[in-house]
Amino acid sequence: MPPTAPSARRDLLAEDVSAVEALRVVVEGVRREPWLFALSVLGSIAWAASIIAVSRAVGWATGEVLEPAAGGAGGGWRAAAGALGVVLGAYLLQAASMLVRRIAGGLVTFRLGATFRRLVTDAYLRLPLSWHRRHPGGQLLSNANADVDATWRIFMPLPMFIGVIFLLVFAGIQIVLVDPLLAAVAGVVFPVLAGLNYWYQRSMSPRAQRTQELRADVSRIAHESFEAGVLVKSMGREERETARFGRSAQELRDAAVSMGRVRGVFDPLIDVLPQLGTLAVLVVGTLRARQGEVTTAEVVQVAYLFTLLAMPVRALGWVLSEAPTSAVGWRRVRSVLDTPGGPARGGRALPGQGGLSVELRGVSHHHEDATGSAALDAVDLSVPAGRTLALVGPTGAGKSTLASLLLGLLPTTSGEVRYDGVPLEELSPEALVGAVVLVEQTAFMFDDSVRFNVTLGDDRFTDEQVWEALEIACAADFVHGLEGGLHQQVGERGGSLSGGQRQRIALARAIIRRPRLLVLDDATSAVDPAVERQILTRLREGTTDMTVVVIAYRMATIHLADQVAVIDRGRVLAQGQHEELLRSQPVYAGVVGAYARDHAERTAEREAAR
Repeated sequence: MPPTAPSARRDLLAEDVSAVEALRVVVEGVRREPWLFALSVLGSIAWAASIIAVSRAVGWATGEVLEPAAGGAGGGWRAAAGALGVVLGAYLLQAASMLVRRIAGGLVTFRLGATFRRLVTDAYLRLPLSWHRRHPGGQLLSNANADVDATWRIFMPLPMFIGVIFLLVFAGIQIVLVDPLLAAVAGVVFPVLAGLNYWYQRSMSPRAQRTQELRADVSRIAHESFEAGVLVKSMGREERETARFGRSAQELRDAAVSMGRVRGVFDPLIDVLPQLGTLAVLVVGTLRARQGEVTTAEVVQVAYLFTLLAMPVRALGWVLSEAPTSAVGWRRVRSVLDTPGGPARGGRALPGQGGLSVELRGVSHHHEDATGSAALDAVDLSVPAGRTLALVGPTGAGKSTLASLLLGLLPTTSGEVRYDGVPLEELSPEALVGAVVLVEQTAFMFDDSVRFNVTLGDDRFTDEQVWEALEIACAADFVHGLEGGLHQQVGERGGSLSGGQRQRIALARAIIRRPRLLVLDDATSAVDPAVERQILTRLREGTTDMTVVVIAYRMATIHLADQVAVIDRGRVLAQGQHEELLRSQPVYAGVVGAYARDHAERTAEREAAR
């Protein structure tokens, strides 16, 4: 016998892993919903017993009522009514047990889906920013939706699958008790069914995995296209983007069609085999009845039982067809849930009141997907409570990375960040909510009112507080000018607002929470320099108990800061006053000079345009 090819061995191993993983899915689901699952199984067992009861009722009615009636010795309408009552009672038992099985099984499926959607979403919230940067939004949507659905869909046919196992046992005993020869004829069908289901499992497992992966790709590309809609249109790339999505959708369609072809062969075969078994039972049973070995009622009972087995036996195929998809979905869901959420946090609260003093001691950070030098290297930085620090440096110096590290959004490779002398790792996540806030350059807006985008639906804030925050952010005037004022809908991603207006609303969103540490990452880049200076002046005067760290590009911002930190190539070169750094730090002088020249050129262009 020739040795198994490496690719064949990998395929077999993948199938074994899928079977084991599918079993783990079942165990996990039963562990989380034991009582509902037990109820669905009991209903399924009762359903299996009811099918046997129906076949026995039909056999009894044939032998006790129909045969005597055909010979002219019937019991009249009373016997017929009694037979009808027995058969009807058996059918009512079947209907009731089927109802219990389906409702309980459906509840198990939907409750597990809801539970794991929440778990995946909670994992997204706890995972660090570096993890999210490596996983596109479309993939995250697929994990939380399609993959969770695929994982637990197996619980819809699973109770019936268990019931079918009991049904086959009950049916086998019943047929053996009627006639061992008929049982032998019927027994030929079941090994064939088992072999057919095994082939189906082997064929569907790799196809299911490929389809699930492609479904995530389609979701990812669609999400990217929607997110970059303005860019695609402005750059005239509609056709190329459509073609990119089309290729991915075509691959998904081909994979789904491939699964359909296998199912198209399997379903007719799984339907016809019980029918062939019924035909064989009728032929052999007729011969046995002529020989007097069995009665006509017993032949009818066994044949009718086989006709009832046609649909339930398909449940074996349904579970086996869902097993590969469930295993793949579980693998993708677990890849999210098993990802470490960064360094463990303690349970301490923030001490004191007012602005936070912030200190970085030897902080380094290396991006997980980067191969070059560290983004930050042995950074030492100190920001006194209630003071304003401007971070200044050339593009790519590490300013945004440092801002994220200040807030704990990125983990430190080495060193530590301290708030009021307490290491960040010792503070509980709840202690930081609202106490430290980041406002980025790209201001995200929800498709809701101005008020909602400032309060984020928090009913603690009054309209007066909202207007006060908008006033400090220099946004009150333009909000007053909107037709709906605070209740004006801003459109998807704030499409009805300018970039500067979005940034000012985002700044008001942070101010209203009165954070103890506010980090501004180029948060006023779309605002006119005069308005930016006014915003920073109001921010300083109206929030004296707040520590502010601002990534600065304009002289107006730098002059309003108490201190300036110069950062270049991941290192803080110096920290001090503007005039001192201008003399002692060539990097700082070059960056500030470039900003000043750019501002002068823009001012000259505006004057010339007038």
